[in-house]
Amino acid sequence: MEERDIPQVIDIDNEAFPTQWPRPTYSAYKNELKNRLARYIILAKPNDPSDGSGQQNSTVSSKRSWLSRLFHPKPRPTCTLPPSSIEFVIGVAGVWIMVDEAHITTIGLRNNFRRQGFGELLLIATIGLAQQLNANVVTLEVRVSNNTAQTLYKKYGFQEVGRRLHYYSDNGEHALIMTTASIKSPQFTSHFQQLQNEHRQKWQNLY
Repeated sequence: MEERDIPQVIDIDNEAFPTQWPRPTYSAYKNELKNRLARYIILAKPNDPSDGSGQQNSTVSSKRSWLSRLFHPKPRPTCTLPPSSIEFVIGVAGVWIMVDEAHITTIGLRNNFRRQGFGELLLIATIGLAQQLNANVVTLEVRVSNNTAQTLYKKYGFQEVGRRLHYYSDNGEHALIMTTASIKSPQFTSHFQQLQNEHRQKWQNLY
């Protein structure tokens, strides 16, 4: 994630987490990009000039153009905040590295791109980033009512280890605290690689 992405990331926050409080701000994200403990990655599509904005085309045939910068780094324009038509950001993930723990702070997608493999791709990228940064475990909080997210996290080895009571300020909902076993262990590494391969086979057009 770069500073030029912040306006689109705020749009994703507002769409994916409409009841979130306090609302995300430009200055808050700008400070996060300077935070040596924080890492943010995005999932973005280079817009196709032939389709106008390129922003709403989410058909299967268009997925070959979706790129994660973590996996497909590309030369970037030198200007700080180029026009939004250059790339369309559909997803963002953030993580804080604290000693040997990688704590996922957010995973968000635009609503039009849910259930198409993108959210799982962001989780894969975030765990991969944690491994690159030599973290030992990955942790997160999730709403007790968000069964879909919990199922995905459990698939990737997260287990409930506690609760934060009245954690979400919009409605006082509790949060589950979930964590992995050591992501350095041969067992986790083998299972993670298997899941990555399965995701690649199922969602070939994303790669």
